[in-house]
Amino acid sequence: MIESNQTDLRELLPDLIALGFSEYEARAYLALYQLQPATAYEVSKLAGLPKANAYTVLDSLSKKEAAQPISESPVRYVAVTPDVLFERISSATARRCAKLIKAIPVAAQADERGYVWSISGGDAISTKIESMIDGASSHIWIKAAEQNIMHYRDALERAAERGVEVLIILFGTQLEKFQFGGKSRTYLHEGNGIPVGIAHKLVTITVDFEEALVAEIENHPHGAYTRNRPIVNLAESLIRHEVYFAEIFEMFGQPIQKTFGTALMDLRRKYLPPAQADALERLLGLTSDTKTPGKKGKEKIT
Repeated sequence: MIESNQTDLRELLPDLIALGFSEYEARAYLALYQLQPATAYEVSKLAGLPKANAYTVLDSLSKKEAAQPISESPVRYVAVTPDVLFERISSATARRCAKLIKAIPVAAQADERGYVWSISGGDAISTKIESMIDGASSHIWIKAAEQNIMHYRDALERAAERGVEVLIILFGTQLEKFQFGGKSRTYLHEGNGIPVGIAHKLVTITVDFEEALVAEIENHPHGAYTRNRPIVNLAESLIRHEVYFAEIFEMFGQPIQKTFGTALMDLRRKYLPPAQADALERLLGLTSDTKTPGKKGKEKIT
């Protein structure tokens, strides 16, 4: 097997296997790339392959256009460079996927709008969010913490440039990084961007009144995606009402907080789970000895 100084390359084996390489092919490709040009014997020695299998594996890599022979007696091989090889694989895979996306729904009779799909893993969630953003034609609405959507900033900017309305309810402070001009607009949640409950873990995104995704990003990322019309409408309504609140806070923020406490703490104390209410109080610097700002004669927080 590839030795200790190649630890980083060893870690790439699962990715190569996921692209359709056998384990022997993946090991041989990485070994060949380090040694090239190299004989089958040299590759088998570095890759830890049985010598009898090395010729077969290199022949298989040649047929996949991942390697090619360059001499005879002895036969020596070189690896096709990663930029050429994986760009070709990427383009071919993208074409196949595009074909399947178009062809399968035509052949199928099921209406997928009734389903909710579970999505597990950060990469799968990220891929789905990116495809939703790239496929949007009229609007993208998002409610999320800034650290959870910073990765999609460029994609959102491209969407805004092609005329899509991008509307963001942001938990955080970096408002200027999510200003895209055109029909886009970004609001700090309730005028202050303070995360409430598990808001710092969540991303809610809706597109074109047609699809919605809600995902929890931290720990073991998982989420749910749907084109189910009532559920999409529920997610759209959630974000739409957040926009209403944002507009109202822009005009009347101080009187509202004077009446209901900082970050609406007096209301939230009634309806948030106790652990989340306690966490928010700590975040706001409120203690059992602190009276709600702006509320004369108000009872102490308990």
